[in-house]
Amino acid sequence: MNNILLFEPVLKEKIWGGKKLAEQFGYDTPSSRTGECWGISGHENGTNVVVNGPHQGQTLRDLWNNHRDLFNNEPGDEFPLLVKIIDAQDDLSVQVHPDDTYAKEHEGYAFGKSECWYILDHEPDARLILGHNAKNRDELRGMVDNGEWDRLFREVPVKKGDFYYVPSGTVHAIGKGIVILEIQQSSDITYRFYDYDRTDDAGNTRDLHIADSIACSMVPHKDARSDQKEWTEQDLTVTRFIEENYFTVYHWTLNGTVTRDVNEYMLVSVVDGEGQITIGNHTHQLEKGSHFIIPSTADRYELNGNMTLMAAHTTSS
Repeated sequence: MNNILLFEPVLKEKIWGGKKLAEQFGYDTPSSRTGECWGISGHENGTNVVVNGPHQGQTLRDLWNNHRDLFNNEPGDEFPLLVKIIDAQDDLSVQVHPDDTYAKEHEGYAFGKSECWYILDHEPDARLILGHNAKNRDELRGMVDNGEWDRLFREVPVKKGDFYYVPSGTVHAIGKGIVILEIQQSSDITYRFYDYDRTDDAGNTRDLHIADSIACSMVPHKDARSDQKEWTEQDLTVTRFIEENYFTVYHWTLNGTVTRDVNEYMLVSVVDGEGQITIGNHTHQLEKGSHFIIPSTADRYELNGNMTLMAAHTTSS
């Protein structure tokens, strides 16, 4: 197939969600507490439907199971990556995700969850929690048991355009007032350390997973490093934010036109501006909030316009 796969987003309500997915991206959100747009997902908890071409009406999960040639015949039972846009109107819970081994042993799922964040927008003084201050696991357990949350968690101020790699085992939380694009392993396993004792509309608190959180946490915490590299191709400026075990992530700034060959299937999200992509005999309009895959069966494509895009592929591709 010499065309792109354009997707209908999956919108998810969250206790901490807000209105910005509708206001900033034009999504048809289910309520004023919509926290996540799953833009490219093959996960069973929310897989996207294709809205164009010969595979229109099929889900990404269907295509992964039945048309593996679109994805370079990559092995694996599950589509490996998931792309989200997150609107944190309130603080997300402080949490940690397992690595692949822990996820398989304790949850029976193929993937743990390493992820990365690109800051799209934020309110003044917005902050993340990224890491903790415990020197060993006993100290971590003691600080959790004593509720020493302010002493335990490390806060980081953010600015628009920041990029963070958050490998599995990293204690973290997206703070109030932040909008991010997240690229992650396709896993929905989250262990909550702390949820600010808040309740839902029915007065219920959400479950915590203290034992799993402590078991999965990186101790002591080490900040992840991303080896950034930048280059220019015609009217496109490419920044490779990270190349690690699960994904390679790029930031594209386009002011004009670029023609590129297809070397691997690529997940792409438009985070600002508008333009077009032409591939084969097909031209598609793109706007802020568009999500699509360039399949490995395509040969080359042309982008034109004034856009900022985030792109990713599996590092094994």
